[in-house]
Amino acid sequence: MYRAAIGGRAGLRAAASGVIRHFLSLSDAGGDAIAAMLGDAIDRKAARSGWPKGKADADAPLAGHTLGMIFEKNSTRTRASFEMAIKQLGGDSMFMASGQMQLGRGESIADTARVLSRYVDALMIRTDDHAKIEELASHASVPVINGLTDLSHPCQIVADLLTIVEHGKALPGLEVAWLGDGNNVLNSIVEAAGIFKFNVRIAVPQGYECDAAFIETARVGGSTITLTRDAAEAVADADIVVTDTWVSMGQEHAHNKIAAMMPYQVNEGLMAAARPDAKFLHCLPAHRGEEVTDAVIDGPQSLIWDEAENRLHAQKSILLWCFDKL
Repeated sequence: MYRAAIGGRAGLRAAASGVIRHFLSLSDAGGDAIAAMLGDAIDRKAARSGWPKGKADADAPLAGHTLGMIFEKNSTRTRASFEMAIKQLGGDSMFMASGQMQLGRGESIADTARVLSRYVDALMIRTDDHAKIEELASHASVPVINGLTDLSHPCQIVADLLTIVEHGKALPGLEVAWLGDGNNVLNSIVEAAGIFKFNVRIAVPQGYECDAAFIETARVGGSTITLTRDAAEAVADADIVVTDTWVSMGQEHAHNKIAAMMPYQVNEGLMAAARPDAKFLHCLPAHRGEEVTDAVIDGPQSLIWDEAENRLHAQKSILLWCFDKL
């Protein structure tokens, strides 16, 4: 039943024998692979109903495998979901904070990649500059997963797509509204739109647009990407309304940015302009009273807790794809 909702799958880059499957962007996998991830995540989630969180899946497909996790940015959901994901798949994890590694004292990314590839079966990194993860992947002999960079957040979007499909909405033709900052999460939503043929209306202040390359690629893929300064125009008849925190980790001049963003706050009035059955998504953490009001985030249209849980289920399927088990 979910296959029709996913629809429009294209662009699978199947890994040939001996080729490492990195997941640095959604396009690294492609539509067929992401559709397979969504189907697998739905099935595994259902099969675990009522189980203790720490119990391994019945098939334990990654038994004996270890995931190394490098964090250059703080994390709640990324760390917890990846640790539990590999555990539920029967494997183990190794947490590494960059400030406690030689990486934080000047060892090159290339040398770090070569060494860690001898210890673990896959690497996940949460960092700032996207060039770092590309360098890590180019020198690693194991799969590398993008847990977040300043450019993109593909794992989050797999979880978002899973949440949308679970709640009965088909991806092809979906109307998504984005409010606020044109950040890494938006870049990956736009990337997904081009893959799965849904449309995105983006309302952001002048100077806070998302990466133009993602927009161009999505449009070539058949998605309609609309840019506007009018929040009400963006949400009119939208199926999904999405926002994110306005000030990301490490950003300066927060007061000026927040002032520019206030017209794009998702509140009850704005949600009323969307479709009556519209759903609200936010990747968290939320700054309540800034990008979203309590009435929306805690209201009946909000799917944020399902969305947060689905980071775990999505990550499991991403790991299986990287290990060529999906």
